[in-house]
Amino acid sequence: MKSVGGGGGESEAPIAQKISLEQSDQTQTAPTTIERKIIRNADLTLEANAPEEAQNKITAIAESKGGFVIESSQSSSDVKATTRDTVTMTIRVPSAMFNETLDEIRKTSSRVIVETVKGQDVTEEFIDIEARLKTKKALEEQFLGIMKQSKSVEDALNVQRELADVRVEIEQIEGRKRFLENQSSLSTVKIKLQAPTVFAANSTGFFSRLGESISSGLNGAMNFILVLVTFVIALVPFLIFIVLPMYLIVRYFLKKNRKQKLAQEIFREEIKNE
Repeated sequence: MKSVGGGGGESEAPIAQKISLEQSDQTQTAPTTIERKIIRNADLTLEANAPEEAQNKITAIAESKGGFVIESSQSSSDVKATTRDTVTMTIRVPSAMFNETLDEIRKTSSRVIVETVKGQDVTEEFIDIEARLKTKKALEEQFLGIMKQSKSVEDALNVQRELADVRVEIEQIEGRKRFLENQSSLSTVKIKLQAPTVFAANSTGFFSRLGESISSGLNGAMNFILVLVTFVIALVPFLIFIVLPMYLIVRYFLKKNRKQKLAQEIFREEIKNE
């Protein structure tokens, strides 16, 4: 912490620092009883005969537990179908109702395909944040007291800069605290509901995959041929309008050069004969 000049300002700064450090030590050593903070989330992939009906049931389950639906979407694997056979949704429910909610969600489907549950204990981080927050707020109070006793504008501005930095840190710590409280108090459950026909369509056999591989190979070969044909077609104008004229010009000068050499040789022979 910067010391402030002028009169009593110079003696107040070390005192404020000393008091802040003492309060920090007391905060760290004081016994703290706090409820454990556990962030629990789940991902479920379920098979349901009627995904849209199951979606409505899950929405009702979430609301009955004091939760809510964050987002949901519906899609169909068949464009001609009148009903949607795939539903994805995300809900949030109180952590105390997490296990109970999962049990009821499972009952809305015919079977559970994939289930992933994750838990993260953030109690230690939360306690550390509480201690840091108390220390920073105590430091803020000390800076406010020093500012009131400042004897000059320069001293007041120096303390104000220090105070602004402390308040930024307090806002960051409080933001992290709110995030942990939100995540630990409300659990997130992501659900994907699919009709049995969708799973059947995705569970293709060897011969079906072989046919897809052959089809992909033929498509690749066809694409290569088309690219080659396109290249040749694009090359023809270049050959006609650029390469061919250059070839004819070079050929003309080569012939002319040969004729000149031949004429010179004939001339030399005639001179020798004379």
